[in-house]
Amino acid sequence: MAAARRTQALRLYRALLRESQAFASYGYRTYAIRRIKDAFRENKNISDSTEIETLLNKAKTNLEIIRRQVFIGQLYSAEKLVIEHEQKV
Repeated sequence: MAAARRTQALRLYRALLRESQAFASYGYRTYAIRRIKDAFRENKNISDSTEIETLLNKAKTNLEIIRRQVFIGQLYSAEKLVIEHEQKV
């Protein structure tokens, strides 16, 4: 049972990171990735099954929010920031 939850958490972690990479805005993208990594790192030692289930459900909800925000961001795109442009050497 614990292995199944671990697998589910890892899949959810990867999905969150993958979806966050799709943000058009540099600021949103870096914030989302940093926040996801920090949250999973902060909660890695939790062993209470009800709390783990609550956190997994919260992460699923956040994944849906990220997907919606990425879609909206693609509808209303803006110019890239200076730090996002590739440098010519």
